[in-house]
Amino acid sequence: MKSPVTVFGLGPMGATMARRFLENGHPTTVWNRTASKAAPLVKEGATLAPTAADALADSELVVVSQTDYKAMYDSLDGADLQGRVIVNLSSGSPGELRRASEWVAERGGVLLTGGVMVPPPGIGRPGAYVFYSGPEEALARYRETLGELGDVTFVGGDPGLSMLYYQAQLYLFWSTTTAYMHAVALLGTAGVSAQEFRPFATSLLLDLGGDGPMGFVKHLTEEIDAAVSPGADNTLRMQAVGADHVVEAAREAGIYAAGPAALRDLFWRAVDAGHGEDGLSAVIEAVRRP
Repeated sequence: MKSPVTVFGLGPMGATMARRFLENGHPTTVWNRTASKAAPLVKEGATLAPTAADALADSELVVVSQTDYKAMYDSLDGADLQGRVIVNLSSGSPGELRRASEWVAERGGVLLTGGVMVPPPGIGRPGAYVFYSGPEEALARYRETLGELGDVTFVGGDPGLSMLYYQAQLYLFWSTTTAYMHAVALLGTAGVSAQEFRPFATSLLLDLGGDGPMGFVKHLTEEIDAAVSPGADNTLRMQAVGADHVVEAAREAGIYAAGPAALRDLFWRAVDAGHGEDGLSAVIEAVRRP
């Protein structure tokens, strides 16, 4: 028999997790503050626990997917967590996750924190992965079961690390896709369709992550880790002037210009701090200063 698991929270994310456990042969208990949400899963073989205490009693492994960490506190308040491994995959701040680890430990349990890096339909599918942090021995005990949700990526013992990775990835995703939408909107004012622009955007994004001359992620990584930022023939000051022109183009086109303006201001902040003759990687010094 595969390891039993209890799932707290049956929103789109939690319900999909429970379904993946069921599909892979794990006895699955579910609990939700609105019990009616469990009906489809019960038809598929899940056990609906009448209370949170009953749900905890059914499995040593408890996966939590709720709106926030406060929901976990409300659901498990007063419960004995002795011998339970609580895997909370809800969103929160890194500091909140560290406090939650202490809260669970005070009640006899162990907390693993995580960040799921796919939307609900992608859970348990090829390419899915989850950042985990906390006690590695607890993760090792349930690695196979948690692997039903996606590749298990352990990032360290600090309970806040999984959320730092998660939020770093989200910020990179959101800022990149939003920049693409800005570029499409800018070109759209001249009658260029998104489909016409897409091959150029795709080529650039692939190049940025590659190892060739345009592989800026690789180049920036090496420079940041080495604490160097050669400007050569493409200084940050030159790029800041170019950012001025991007803002000007957006305003002339009559589209929302606050995003490009924030980028332009960040470039000039680094220049004003004395990095005008350095390269693009010097921008990280402006980011690091509040």
